[in-house]
Amino acid sequence: MADMVTEDEREGGSGGDVATTRPVRLRRDIVSVSLAVVLVAIAAWVPLVHDRTMLARIFAEAPPLFAHWLPHTGPGTIPAIVIAVLAVIGMPALAQRLSWVALCVVTWAWALAWTVGLALIDGPQRGYAGRLQRPDEYLAEVPGVASIPAMLREFADRIVDGQPDSWTTHVSGHPPGALLSFVVLDRIGLDGGGWAGTWCIVTGTSAAAAVLIAIRCLGDERWARRCAPFLVLFPGWVWVGVSADGYFMGVAAWGVALLAVAATARGPRRAVWATAAGLLLGFGIFLSYGLILVGVVGLAVLFAARTARPLPWACAGALIVVAAFWLAGFWWLDGYHLVVERYYQGIASKRPFAYWGWANLAATLCVLGPAAAAGIGRGFRWPPRRMWDSAPTLLMLGGLAAIAIADLSALSKAETERIWLPFSLWVMVGTGLLPVRHQRIWLTLQATLALLVNHLLLTYW
Repeated sequence: MADMVTEDEREGGSGGDVATTRPVRLRRDIVSVSLAVVLVAIAAWVPLVHDRTMLARIFAEAPPLFAHWLPHTGPGTIPAIVIAVLAVIGMPALAQRLSWVALCVVTWAWALAWTVGLALIDGPQRGYAGRLQRPDEYLAEVPGVASIPAMLREFADRIVDGQPDSWTTHVSGHPPGALLSFVVLDRIGLDGGGWAGTWCIVTGTSAAAAVLIAIRCLGDERWARRCAPFLVLFPGWVWVGVSADGYFMGVAAWGVALLAVAATARGPRRAVWATAAGLLLGFGIFLSYGLILVGVVGLAVLFAARTARPLPWACAGALIVVAAFWLAGFWWLDGYHLVVERYYQGIASKRPFAYWGWANLAATLCVLGPAAAAGIGRGFRWPPRRMWDSAPTLLMLGGLAAIAIADLSALSKAETERIWLPFSLWVMVGTGLLPVRHQRIWLTLQATLALLVNHLLLTYW
């Protein structure tokens, strides 16, 4: 029996599924990946082949992704391929051998390098510096912000469309924290699309280290080490380079990670870490209204740690941020109600939820990749109590729950490959269930997916 448990641990579990044989696990992986592929294929087939009139209504030329077909190569092609190959070959072994601090740094650095390579496939301007300089993006509004206090006071009044001074699409669709961030970068001399893109990529890819820290704090360093290679080759980096949602993901991920640190700390340190987590998570909801659903992942952290003690301190930290914006003239709930009105003034009123309600999930699977699909299949165990006994599995379930709630809200019809990045990242935790001896196969599939997306499509982000 002991040998069987040890073998199961090598198969990727942390608790030992003694009754399940290796062929059964393999069949489960095949079924999970096959279902994901079928969903993506149907989401692409329905508007392109079955009902071409739908293309005009869904506003996506390469469904289920917001992109258009444009096979191409670029300056980042060779670097991205080389970085991916080296990660496939070397990262599984390094993840087991490096010291903990070195692992976190290497995972972040490798993910950062690969993300830059992926972005440069579209070229330095089109794929990197120019992404956030389009007329509908944040940087278009930065020169017009003469006074930050005035911007915050007037922000809600300019959300609804149809006014001479209405905000651009992305600025109006988010709380003022997003625009404020880019204004501050401009004020300190880091102006222009190059610096803004670098900020989004650096902060976004740092989320890989945040996930590792959260898993380890919840008591499973081995699981974190198994996840590290998959965080390096996370297909979602395609949309982190370059979109502001990558920056949002980084802030949210560190908020969750600090909450995990607080949940396992003792004495005064618990209050300090929890308050810091609350400050980050509180700021997160002023970057994107949807980041309030990261609270679901936060609750998963507390449930996994079997404690609610950090909660009052975290709430206090979040309320400090809410109060600061309120005193500056912006009330979050007012902004939320106005942004819903603005949302339905645009193409969202035409995009059919009957399609996007399930095609959103197909787009998200393109972000997660086949390895995550297999991890999800392994994460849903029987009896159900086995899922609740695994802290990392709870993080994965928290990410899935956030995605489900976001989808049912009908406030994300398309473009979820970037919008749901802060939730998708936590679903990647499920890759820790995959056998270490099969990691190179799964990593190859992950890297291939990302490279194909960036070379065959021109993504909007």
